[in-house]
Formats: sequence, C-alpha cells, structure tokens
Amino acid sequence: MNNELSKYIRDIPDFPKPGIVFKDITPMLKDATAFKMAIDQMQQIMAPWRADALLGIESRGFIFGAALAYKMGLGMLAARKPGKLPYEVDKVSYDLEYGSNTLELHKDAVEKGMRVVVVDDLLATGGTAGACAKLIEKQGGLVAGHIFAVELTFLGGRERLAPAPVEALLKYDSE
Repeated sequence: MNNELSKYIRDIPDFPKPGIVFKDITPMLKDATAFKMAIDQMQQIMAPWRADALLGIESRGFIFGAALAYKMGLGMLAARKPGKLPYEVDKVSYDLEYGSNTLELHKDAVEKGMRVVVVDDLLATGGTAGACAKLIEKQGGLVAGHIFAVELTFLGGRERLAPAPVEALLKYDSE
C-alpha cells in the first residue's frame, strides 16, 4: 500500500458526533493524480479476485466503484439506503460504529454464482460491508473480496468480513 496517499486524508474531529475522528477522503478525490493512484492501486489489488461485478456502497463507494468498474470493464451494482431504488429490493439491517442502518439492493442485481467485490471508501466496524456481503449471498452470489481506500484497523471490521479477502490502501491503527 502507498503511504503517499495518506497526505490526502483529512481528519475531522467530532464528526458525525463527539468522539469520532472522521477520515475525509475528499482531498484525495479533488487531486486527479491522487485519485488515479488510488484507483490504479485498487485495481492491482483486486485483479487476482476475478470479479464479475463490483458493488458500490452509498454514497462514497459509488465514486470508487464506478471508476474501478469502468477501468476494469465490469458492471457496477449499487447498495442504497431505503427508498432510493425504484425496483423490488432485498434488504439487510445492520449496526455500525455510531448507530444502525439498512441497505437495499435490487432483487435481480446479482446472478447466481456471480463473483462480486464490495467497494467503499472506509472500513470501520465492517457492519456496512458485511450487510452488502449478506445481500450478495442472499441473491446467490459469491463475495470475491472487499476493497477500501481507508481502514480503521482498531475497530476490527476486517475480522467481521472473513473469510473473503479484505484490503485497504491506507490503514490507521488509532484515531
């Protein structure tokens, strides 16, 4: 992984609530060279996983997922918050580091046996990515791996996503 990208991550203390240090990826997105570097590195990491499609998690996962899908010639699936998808959906509720949430995926998004990589900007407790894995498996797909720009290792999300491969470009061992 490239620590050079770390200079494009901004810490925002007490967001979205007191005690949380938010890792802001928008400086990385703003800088074309840094964003390209991140996408290129993610593609290299994911290449051996033999994905058939990528699943981006609302909303920042869409940014990385769409760029990767385009670069890799893969389809892009969208996991969204309730009420945002227009067709019939499967849904999963889950806990995260500062609350709970629900994600939905179109019922016909994943074909039986499809290898899907979950893409998001940040791995914290693994609740969101884990919910996506459940949606993929519910529809008969296989989780080929999980890829993130940033991982907060001290929150243990990686363990929650086993046995699928989990990789992140940047890892933070403490707030």
